[in-house]
Parts: sequence; C-alpha cells; structure tokens
Amino acid sequence: MAKQCTHLDEIRFKTTNKHVCEECVKMGDKWVHLRLCLECGHVGCCDSSKNKHATKHFHGSHHPLVRSIEPGESWVWCYVDNEMVGEL
Repeated sequence: MAKQCTHLDEIRFKTTNKHVCEECVKMGDKWVHLRLCLECGHVGCCDSSKNKHATKHFHGSHHPLVRSIEPGESWVWCYVDNEMVGEL
C-alpha cells in the first residue's frame, strides 16, 4: 500500500490572485509555469523555468506542498514525499 502524505494538514492557502513570479519579475526574467505554496501563499516559477523559484522557496522555508496555478490544473506536489499527492 502506498504511503499517504502526512503534510496535507499544513494547507493554509488554496488559491491566489498573483499570476507572476515576483522574483523573476525583479530579475527581469521569464518563467514557464507558476506554483503556489499551500502553506504561506508564495508564488514561484516551476522547475522547467530557469530560476526554479518554487523549489528554492521549499529549500529555504521547508514548506512541503505546492500546487499548480496554471489554468485547468489543480494537482498538488509534496517536495518531502517527492510525489503528487492529490488535487484541490
């Protein structure tokens, strides 16, 4: 039986009005896709983006869960468990 993610109770944010990676904007860079930290609401660029700000946020904050905020996507990724753990 697959291990169930134990971090789902840390979800504080499910949506955002932000649709930019603010760190990329400050750098004058572009991003591919955006991810929302479900614990603090930080929006960062995905690992397909040059700067990988969502993953960098995880390494600095240890907030385990992000979701895609791309249109039509609602999947949730757990960095700690290194797997997709559901949808919102």
